[in-house]
Amino acid sequence: TNCGPRFTIIQDIPYDRPKTTMAPFEMCEACCSEYENPLDRRFHAQPVACPACGPHIWLEPTTDGRQRTAEPSRSAVGGPRSVGEHAILETQQLLASGKILAIKGLGGFHLACDALNAAAVGELRRRKLRVDKPFALMMPDIETVEQFCHVSEAERELLLSRQRPIVLLERKPSTRVAPAVAPNQNTLGVMLPYTPLHYLLFADGRRQTADGGQRSAVNGRLSALVMTSGNLSEEPIAYTNEEARARLASLADAFLMHNREIQVRCDDSVMRVRKLGGRSEISQSLTPNSQTYPLRRSRGYAPNPIQLPWEAPQILATGPELKNTFCLTKDKYAFLSHHIGDMENYETLQSFEQGIAHFEQLFRVDAEAIACDLHPNYLATRYAQERAQSSGLPLYQIQHHHAHIAACMADNELSGERPVIGVSFDGTGYGDDDAIWGGEFLLADYHGYQRFAHLKYSPLPGGDAATRKPARIALALLWQAGFDWDDDLPAVNFLCGDDMTLLRSMLEHNINSPQTSSVGRLFDAVAALAGVRGEVNYEGQAAIEFEALADPAEAGAYPFDFSGGTLDASEVLHAVVSDLRSGVSVSAISARFHNGLAEIIQTICEAMRAEFKISEVALSGGVWQNMTLLGKTIPRLEQAGFTVYLHRQVPANDGGIALGQAAIASHLL
Repeated sequence: TNCGPRFTIIQDIPYDRPKTTMAPFEMCEACCSEYENPLDRRFHAQPVACPACGPHIWLEPTTDGRQRTAEPSRSAVGGPRSVGEHAILETQQLLASGKILAIKGLGGFHLACDALNAAAVGELRRRKLRVDKPFALMMPDIETVEQFCHVSEAERELLLSRQRPIVLLERKPSTRVAPAVAPNQNTLGVMLPYTPLHYLLFADGRRQTADGGQRSAVNGRLSALVMTSGNLSEEPIAYTNEEARARLASLADAFLMHNREIQVRCDDSVMRVRKLGGRSEISQSLTPNSQTYPLRRSRGYAPNPIQLPWEAPQILATGPELKNTFCLTKDKYAFLSHHIGDMENYETLQSFEQGIAHFEQLFRVDAEAIACDLHPNYLATRYAQERAQSSGLPLYQIQHHHAHIAACMADNELSGERPVIGVSFDGTGYGDDDAIWGGEFLLADYHGYQRFAHLKYSPLPGGDAATRKPARIALALLWQAGFDWDDDLPAVNFLCGDDMTLLRSMLEHNINSPQTSSVGRLFDAVAALAGVRGEVNYEGQAAIEFEALADPAEAGAYPFDFSGGTLDASEVLHAVVSDLRSGVSVSAISARFHNGLAEIIQTICEAMRAEFKISEVALSGGVWQNMTLLGKTIPRLEQAGFTVYLHRQVPANDGGIALGQAAIASHLL
């Protein structure tokens, strides 16, 4: 079988048509002939289909009755319903005229609009309640991608791979893509078509329909579409026609639907090509797993098993709260799920529970133990606790950053006979001292860990509220370091007087100000201090925009202090404030911060090597999605004689946590 869906349509094994959502579509004589011919490319292709036997597509308008400034008329969508090629042509016409379409794909609905139409992109943001988090794009072919982005040979191979992930690419300054697609970013997330329907959307609209009618939907063809998940922000992607009509009617002007059911909702995967020294590896092609750096592992990759170097018991690991995936182990395989999302509402919890049941059935796993995060209030943890209690299974609660390092070890098929130096940097993770960790240097294996060093604890005034307002974190760090909140500092100007009065009271009286050692929060604070962003609209926004500004030619580095197992950034804050007052550019400040952090990482790893005689370093946690920091840290460590392990198959962010939980639990059982 050369093409067609599998994971999103399979109901049970073996993978035969009657056990997929293709079962209702009886093969016509022509399809049956191809299916039974060993010489045909469609021999035993379970999803083989044609216009005669279905599935079928149609276009229908939204019917919520809501008044819009550009309400689609019934004539604009070809009447209440148009079908087949007519539906495709009408869809092209709507997209070209600036409308927003909900399009049913392989694993759910996309919301699509013309990416070159600034008004359409802005309207999509308004309806979707997505202020400035970047949208993904789909372009018809690699030649078009190269018009908009710089594409290395490795990135080209990844774009053209059968998995067809979204690939983050460096945008060209002259790109015609609407600025609102990815505000304040120097990258675009781009994918190529991965279903026949996608190819038809980009086909030249000036063509004859199958019935001989001449239709001209578009003068030429669309060159770039926003293709973002069909949901409101924080909800799971809509994947049934009924769900789409109920949830997306207020977001889309029309629906392009088909009548093949989706068994498993599945978001697009997101990948990068690893960079060295801040630049893509232009000259080299991809070698197996060597340069791909997963940010979200889902469509095209899940549920491909991850090979384990040990015989694993049957474990269910329920994963983290954010970017949730779960994991099952059996024999020498770990089955990491598709992207579930942030476990913050009932709909996502339902998707999570349905996914676990489906995986357990597909892979015939009967869990002998359950693993989960240490945090007591995570929905995934509560699910694990309730299931362990009801089934009598042992429950292993795994510290978040230990799981990160174990995931990196398993990702690289390390047996765990020797521990590694684990550098786990992220935004948040529940520590075994009840503090919020995130800047950790661990001596770790699958059985346990020793915390060798960490970023100095600092207060997080307001807890989660501070993560949405990095200016709060910046002022808390200034307060802790003994700096005045002077009006010439951008972070001070982000907040009003009442906010600062309340903030000072919270800090002085330790009110709702949990302690954190998070490097992710340090990035947020320095970004706010430098004037990049005092408030964020999505996770990691301040740090991402701060990284995008870094000057690759800047060699200066801010001085971190390390003593007594604590990494102190007070001198860094002093240097940033001094540079701001001296008129140093934010680009130089960003680069000096990245350089200084890379230097101190090397220093602490060398201290650990001297004490433990270990030269293997594993880098894991969401901060390691920062390509600038990664590109500065790896050469330093390698030149100092370290072997550096990065994520290759699963994300460094929380999307890989479940693999680490399962790996640890399989050694503790």
